Amino acid sequence: MDGLYALKPWYAARLGGLRRGLAARRVSPDAVTAAGIGFAAGAGLALALLPAPWAVAAVLPLLAARLAAANLDGALARETGRTTRWGAVLNELGDRVADLLVIAGFAVHAPGALVAGAALAATLPSWVALAGSAAGAARRNGGPVGKTERCLLVAVAAASGWYAPVLWVIVAGSLLTAAMRLHGLHREFAATGTKADADAANTADLVVTA
Repeated sequence: MDGLYALKPWYAARLGGLRRGLAARRVSPDAVTAAGIGFAAGAGLALALLPAPWAVAAVLPLLAARLAAANLDGALARETGRTTRWGAVLNELGDRVADLLVIAGFAVHAPGALVAGAALAATLPSWVALAGSAAGAARRNGGPVGKTERCLLVAVAAASGWYAPVLWVIVAGSLLTAAMRLHGLHREFAATGTKADADAANTADLVVTA
C-alpha cells in the first residue's frame, strides 16, 4: 500500500520546470532543504496562531511548498551532479525537523502529551525505512499515513479546528505505517535466506578483527 506516495513520479514531473530553473540559477540543493524547513516552520506558526478555519489559507500553501522542497532537493542534486553523502544526511535531517516543526503548531491547541506522541509517531516510519536501508534493504516508502497524508491531515485540522482528533489519526496511522514497513522488511530479509545473514556476519567479523 503506497498511499499518496504513488503519485510522487507524477508530482516530480509537474515540478520539472521549477527544478530546471533552480538548476540554471545554480541554487544549492542544501538551500532547498533549508527552505523546506522554513516553510514547515511557517505552517506550524500559522497553525498555532491563526484560528480555524482561516488558518488553512496560510497552512495549506506553506505545506504544499514544504512538500515541493522535499521533492526538489534530492532531484536537484541528482540533476546537477551535486549528490553527496553529507547532502543525503542533511536531506534526511531536514525532513525530520520539518515534520516536528509542523506538529509543534498543535501545541497551543491540544494536550502536550498528545502532541509529543504524535511527533514521535510521525517520525517512526522514516526511522524504520532508514534502519532497513542501513541493513541493506531497498528504501521503503508509502503507507496509509506518510509525509503527504500527514500534511493533508494538518490542513484538515487548520480548516476544521479538530486538533486532537487529527493528532490521534496521525498517531494511529503513523504506527500502522511503521508496522507495515517493518513487516515488509522482515519478509524481504526472510526471502533472501540465511546466506545474506551469514555474509553480513562475516563482514562484521572482519571489521571487528581488523
